[in-house]
Amino acid sequence: MRWNSFYTKASKAFHDHPSISKLLIVFTVSGGGLVAATNGRSLYHSTYADAVQQDGDYKKKKVVVLGTGWAGTSFLKNLKSSSYDVHVISPHNYFAFTPLLPSVTCGTVEARSIVEPIRAITKKKGLNIEFREAECYKIDAEKKVLFCRSSQDTNLGGREEFSVDYDYLIIAMGAKSNTFNTPGVEENAHFLKGVEDAQRIRQTVIDCFERASLPNISEEEKKRTLHFVIVGGGPTGVEFAAELHDFAVEDLAGLYPSLKDYVKITLLEAGDHILNMFDKRITAFAEEKFQRDGIELKTGSMVVKVTDREISTKERATGEFVSIPYGMVVWSTGIAPRPQVVDFMKQIGQTNRRALATDEWLRVEGCDSVYALGDCATVNQRRVMEDIAVIFSKADKDKSGTLALQEFHEVVDDICERYPQVEIYLKKKQLKNFSALLKKTQSDSQKQSAELDIESFKSLLSEVDSQMKNLPATAQVAAQQGEYLASCFNRMEQCGKYPEGPLRFRGTGRHRFHPFRYKHFGQFAPLGGEQTAAQLPGDWISIGHSTQWLWYSVYASKLVSWRTRILVMSDWGRRFIFGRDSSRI
Repeated sequence: MRWNSFYTKASKAFHDHPSISKLLIVFTVSGGGLVAATNGRSLYHSTYADAVQQDGDYKKKKVVVLGTGWAGTSFLKNLKSSSYDVHVISPHNYFAFTPLLPSVTCGTVEARSIVEPIRAITKKKGLNIEFREAECYKIDAEKKVLFCRSSQDTNLGGREEFSVDYDYLIIAMGAKSNTFNTPGVEENAHFLKGVEDAQRIRQTVIDCFERASLPNISEEEKKRTLHFVIVGGGPTGVEFAAELHDFAVEDLAGLYPSLKDYVKITLLEAGDHILNMFDKRITAFAEEKFQRDGIELKTGSMVVKVTDREISTKERATGEFVSIPYGMVVWSTGIAPRPQVVDFMKQIGQTNRRALATDEWLRVEGCDSVYALGDCATVNQRRVMEDIAVIFSKADKDKSGTLALQEFHEVVDDICERYPQVEIYLKKKQLKNFSALLKKTQSDSQKQSAELDIESFKSLLSEVDSQMKNLPATAQVAAQQGEYLASCFNRMEQCGKYPEGPLRFRGTGRHRFHPFRYKHFGQFAPLGGEQTAAQLPGDWISIGHSTQWLWYSVYASKLVSWRTRILVMSDWGRRFIFGRDSSRI
């Protein structure tokens, strides 16, 4: 019976713990000790590693990732090294495909179709990654400690607070909407930064139609209630205006036939044009299409106040103030740092900045063990002219005071890699390489001498820094930064021994890694009516229905899992066949 009981327990253990089935050898050694070796890590090795870790001789570096947005999730997906003890802290236990948020606001796509549980993403990695659903409310850079509180409802026993120490910190907390301290925006406007925002907008749109359909509502009140105002003519504001127009015309007009003539959509933009980061051809097409669709576009209108029933603007052309009654306002005017990030910036001396400043390796300036990615950070690219003297000195190996062409060519690649504005400048001037620039700027006497002095070297690079630009706050940038940083962490030890980066002009040796370089793959602007504008590399512009299908295919391929791809594509199919759902749930 005892053997039968042992067999039953052993069988149950094998079924409950499949990893035990990887057991290869079980044998006894002197003294009756038992050693079990698996295809991964032996029990002896595990015990030994734990003992060594307790002795302090060996310990994995603790990496804490704040945020599960594009940057944080991209880092986790691309991290392959098991040399780190990884902890993820975020108030959201999922990753959201934010480019489809405007589609969620009107039911084109369901909210759950664009989210993937972060634990499902990390589970596929096969690494020991711990997740905590909590909000980091304070970063102590000096002590390397994070202070966090849980984000669960208080009826579960109150908000729990805890602290987490770290060896490396990766700040990928994103940003909040920038209200520019406009009175009433926080209290009365909707934002479109997350899934919850999109769901609130969807419910409010339906609420506006249901309220306007009540029998005792006056004509004026119906017009006010069904007036939807979008503030901000960037990609998010434009796409939401287009989605809302399609929703009202294609679906709600049939369900609320008596209200279709009261619906009005207004887009306010403080600048001269919408989509000013796109090619002028796209901007012009978008403005013409909105005019045809009946979307009122008011450029040069700066919002000065928002109440619960009216939005006040100042017209730049005339200087007059205008009050606009509305039923719903959506605020989409750029981003600002979160309070936790602002507090951290003050600690490290980065006050009066719009985002955390990092170097070209995404390290926060002044904190070697802290990295910042995505919307909460900006790469502070060094200027060539700031380092021109040390670059010249480094290249002048014989200390002659002049650069021979051979000396110059030996540092050209390092200059181009360390200062990306050089390459941008060459492309703008339609020059193939640095040598072509040198030939173009040299005088006849300089060409004959085949040497450069410091003044000639300064003159050669004097206009290069004019090409410096901050990276846009987009999902594309954040995802590439996360992938880059994961690659650095995967090769941390290897590149520590064999540095692969450019020369250190202010020091000796080479940088450990190649600096981060953003590669732009293009951008889309959905304009409604199954039409989309695309601006792709090489100044290639595409506008129309065919581009909409390109948009479908690209976004479907970029979704984080096959589960979300299938769900989103089924939502698109459902919308084509049955229309958008207008239920308020």
